[in-house]
Amino acid sequence: MSNDIFDVIVVGGGPAGATAAHDLARAGRKVMLLDRAGRIKPCGGAIPPRLIRDFDIPDHLLKAKIRSARMVAPSGTSVDMPIDTGGFVGMVDRDEFDEWLRERAATAGAKRVTGTFDHFDRDANGHCLITWRDKFGKEESAQARLVIGADGANSAVARAALPPSGRAPFVFAYHEIVRTPQQSEAIAPNRCDVYYQGKISPDFYGWVFPHGDTISIGTGSAHKGFSLRNAVAELRKDVGLEDAPTCRREGAPLPLYPAKKWDNGRDVLVTGDAAGVVAPASGEGIYYAMLSGRLAGEACMETLRTGDGRALAGARKKFMRDHGRIFLVLWVMQTFWYRSDRFRERFVKICRDPDVQRLTWESYMNKALVKTDVMAHIRVFFKDLGHILGLVRSPHGS
Repeated sequence: MSNDIFDVIVVGGGPAGATAAHDLARAGRKVMLLDRAGRIKPCGGAIPPRLIRDFDIPDHLLKAKIRSARMVAPSGTSVDMPIDTGGFVGMVDRDEFDEWLRERAATAGAKRVTGTFDHFDRDANGHCLITWRDKFGKEESAQARLVIGADGANSAVARAALPPSGRAPFVFAYHEIVRTPQQSEAIAPNRCDVYYQGKISPDFYGWVFPHGDTISIGTGSAHKGFSLRNAVAELRKDVGLEDAPTCRREGAPLPLYPAKKWDNGRDVLVTGDAAGVVAPASGEGIYYAMLSGRLAGEACMETLRTGDGRALAGARKKFMRDHGRIFLVLWVMQTFWYRSDRFRERFVKICRDPDVQRLTWESYMNKALVKTDVMAHIRVFFKDLGHILGLVRSPHGS
């Protein structure tokens, strides 16, 4: 590589890293985007309207437009949750979507490099020194004033350059992408199906998400002894897709709460899964990854402008100010409602409530807790309390 010093080297080219690289390059900064080829994260691929709007996502990347969700209880009872606002949830294929984001960053001026991060060091002048290996195993390196680690839940950048801050809870996710059959009574092209069943996941959920020509079928669990592959096979059988051709299989850990520390106060900042911004309960990560990438870019811009590494902490501060409460609510919800099939049954029953459906969709679509309808929140609170105390009977004696 050239001896020129980059303003920022971004390690990891998923939605978070590609967004940070794009924003920094568009602002005129000298950026390198280092990404390992051929890695696709297991993901249902759902993106809300706010993401499409805030990050200028073109319509051709949307493989399907979801207009309802079906929640399936342990008993097999299901609840449909239509989006009554006339909106939709976009579905993307991460293989195509992530590459489009990386190419957009390159078009903005970021230098794309394919390789696997090896180690972090500093040169004699105190600049960051990033070393990686190319596809042939050859070692290369480059210098930068700042480094953004967007290299996943088990971030090697974080391990190398950030102080230990404790391990966040993880869910291990696995999915299979299969070809959509020409005819299927169980699968609707504009509906996401979510399975709250202990046999599919003892502490999370399973999903069947249509992507036009393909379908993502997956699950997750923090229980290391639980077989995700067997659970997906069971789910495929239940929905009549056991014989559908499989395009690819992917698995990875998903952190379920933001890390306590995203930076070293000097020259390294993490973002995306490396920062733990995957929502509890839902496992949603694309919007939060891209938002955290944007905030990381802004924090780096401020640090480069002022020379003060303490400005890097602004990324986490802004994220938690706007979304920390949502993450806390979702974490409590997962901890309580996902703990047994008895409670999952009650949770699905709650989803029948019109107030719950409306507040859920409005919060999801706009990525904010709905504050305007106080009475709806009060009604939901007392209905939840009735389910928690067992005052409301669930079907099948649950």
